[in-house]
Amino acid sequence: MTAFIHEKALCESATVGTGTRVWAFAHVLPGARIGRDCNICDGVFIENDVVVGDRTTVKCGVQLWDGVRLGDDVFVGPNATFTNDLFPRSGQHPERYTPTIVEDGASIGANATILAGVTIGRGAMIGAGAVVTRSVPPNAIVVGNPARIRGYSVAGPDARTGRPDARPRDDLAVGVHDAGVKGVREIRFPVYNDVRGNLTVGNFADLVPFAPARFFMVYGVPSRETRGEHAHRACAQFLVCTAGSVRVLADDGRARADILLDSPHKGLLLPPMTWGTQYEYSADAVLLVFASHPYDNDDYIRTYDEFLALSRATGA
Repeated sequence: MTAFIHEKALCESATVGTGTRVWAFAHVLPGARIGRDCNICDGVFIENDVVVGDRTTVKCGVQLWDGVRLGDDVFVGPNATFTNDLFPRSGQHPERYTPTIVEDGASIGANATILAGVTIGRGAMIGAGAVVTRSVPPNAIVVGNPARIRGYSVAGPDARTGRPDARPRDDLAVGVHDAGVKGVREIRFPVYNDVRGNLTVGNFADLVPFAPARFFMVYGVPSRETRGEHAHRACAQFLVCTAGSVRVLADDGRARADILLDSPHKGLLLPPMTWGTQYEYSADAVLLVFASHPYDNDDYIRTYDEFLALSRATGA
């Protein structure tokens, strides 16, 4: 099966994958490389130094300028705008245009603007009309101008839904509960209330499968910022939000869960080889973290691609 080129399209590239469709009034320059089973809709312009992966959709009115790299299974909504020069002047051209990377499975909403040099992580979702001024983490949902993280997708790559709101699971009984991600556990402590105040308590040995080697506390975090965004090779962690609230995204490379910690009687166990992200800290949030190991920089996995590769290789 060969590519379909509409009779009113101008496709000058010889590198267009089988099954790809290039529709009317699209213009593809000679140096562009387009993968298999793509859908290049009406009125799309694709410059020379552009790479488009397999099964990617580019909707009407989009221009892909030199330096743009789209991965596999990417969706680019109508009239989304890419840029490739942070300091443009008429008639003046840089030696090399700033690369802009959209990783596999990401979606960009209609009329979004993507500034040059950013990376949109795999599985991320960019809201309609958003202005993306800095790189977006994998699976993040960003909206607004400038674009800010408002959540994370917990849906699989073939699902059409995004992240449902993470709500307190107050119906959970005291004890340990599966969070739906390998090894991740939500833990509820008993609460004792009387006129003197509230008390919650837990026996570490009964609830957490490690003896803490250190602890740290995170507080005073601007509510729009994120923390974490890494995994550990060997270290396990146990999280309790002792004041305020914070959302935690737990990812084992196959499944993700978005969990709201908003009470001192709720804990979350993150085993090794879990990609963890904390976000939407309330202004008064205090997150207490117990760790199974002392600090070791070599224990950190700091890029999501490396985490996925290791997770798949080890079957973790």
